[in-house]
Amino acid sequence: MNYSFAPQTKNYESSAVRDILKVTQQAHIISFAGGLPAEDIFPLEAVKNAYEQVFASGKSSLQYGLTEGYIPLREAIQSRMSRKGISSTPENILLTTGSQQVIDLFSRIMLAPGDVVLTEDPTYLSALQVFQSYGANVVAVKSDEHGMEPDDLKVKLEQLHPKFVYIIPTFSNPDGKVWSNERREILLSLCYENDVLILEDDPYGDIQFNQDEKYKPVASLDSYQSHVLYTSTFSKSVVPALRTGWVTGPLEVVQMMAKAKQMNDLHSSSIDQQALYYLLRDFNLDEHIEHVRKEYYLRMCIMRDYLQRLGSDLFTWKEPKGGMFMWVEGNENINTTTLLHEAVENGVAFVPGAPFYVNQPKYNTFRLNFSHSTPEKIKLGMDRLVEVLLKPAILK
Repeated sequence: MNYSFAPQTKNYESSAVRDILKVTQQAHIISFAGGLPAEDIFPLEAVKNAYEQVFASGKSSLQYGLTEGYIPLREAIQSRMSRKGISSTPENILLTTGSQQVIDLFSRIMLAPGDVVLTEDPTYLSALQVFQSYGANVVAVKSDEHGMEPDDLKVKLEQLHPKFVYIIPTFSNPDGKVWSNERREILLSLCYENDVLILEDDPYGDIQFNQDEKYKPVASLDSYQSHVLYTSTFSKSVVPALRTGWVTGPLEVVQMMAKAKQMNDLHSSSIDQQALYYLLRDFNLDEHIEHVRKEYYLRMCIMRDYLQRLGSDLFTWKEPKGGMFMWVEGNENINTTTLLHEAVENGVAFVPGAPFYVNQPKYNTFRLNFSHSTPEKIKLGMDRLVEVLLKPAILK
């Protein structure tokens, strides 16, 4: 049969990361490709106990829930966000199926074909896919290690009149950088001047290695509570299988997103939301996050020490201050897409950097995930990777 798909499906593309993960499912391959948390430190017993609390509460726990989400969990999230300086109420918090759904719902209510979205470059691949699926014109703003460059941002805000600016200012995916507080303030000021919304994506903010450094969420700087939509998730701090994220921001925008969600799936899993509430009530999540931080820092350091064996004439990288990724840039004559095939043959995998760029991909970059593999596997995998990276024939 000749299937007549809707015109917008021409913008649908498979995720390069997901495609690579299919290739790396073989047991002998150690994968640094996916953005996966560490399974060996999941709070299994705490999650199990939380679900037992849900079922003990009676049959009503199995009923349909509110589109906006389980109220006690929204209240708990409000309390946690207030500690980050973000003002919210349960009414302007929407629970979603991961923060990925936030990106889709926000795009759905904001974007018409041809609308401009400003992003960092490189940026989160799956966000780019969502924006492009709605026919948006995604435009990269020049960035450095401190965030978007103010002069270029100002010009593009004034000339292109974007619908919104999408950012991951704290331990970004893929390059793991942290915006300076000054750049955060400049972004918000310029968006105030040009009346442009900001979508602040913060899935990794809790995984901070140095607790003495203070990074202010852009949402915490939005004193008018009018220009920033803030989204985060429990996938990195608890477990990803719960698929529970949230968004908060201007009430009118959140309410419109709730309407879109109602048409999409009525509501996200109410059982999972109730379990999360009991987990936050009965489990010391902050203590668990501290354990996660220490463990990820250890794993990052192991990976870092291996990368230090590489000559700076071939590869450069910066040590991340948190999150789950290391970003490596190679000599301009290195093609990491080609290099991936050699690495897989040697039993290790990474993600080439090209798909993370808006329109001028750098084929000499790649991303490594240090959170998923155990320290022992990181050592074995990095032995294999360094062997490939130091081959005399790497420059092509």
